[in-house]
Amino acid sequence: MADHNHTDTIAVALKYDGSAAPRVTAKNSGKGGEDIIELARQYGVPIHQDPALAQVLAQIKPGESIPEDVFIIVAEILSFAYLISGQTPPVNTQSSAKE
Repeated sequence: MADHNHTDTIAVALKYDGSAAPRVTAKNSGKGGEDIIELARQYGVPIHQDPALAQVLAQIKPGESIPEDVFIIVAEILSFAYLISGQTPPVNTQSSAKE
């Protein structure tokens, strides 16, 4: 859109490897946020729009885990992203082996 205000855009990229809570891998706002979204689109990464969640996740430094209070919503989003991508989420096999 020609009249879109880049200053409103917040983008946060997450990584989940199955061994711990998802981690923030990148974040930016404004034009930088738009660039993250465009890069995700180019690589076929599912995008979820939730301004309130983006505000919370934008407070996390890259490399840090997401806070517990958003575990459930992020788990639902990641589960859906894996489903629509035809993939299976990673599973932590180390904890199963210890039991």
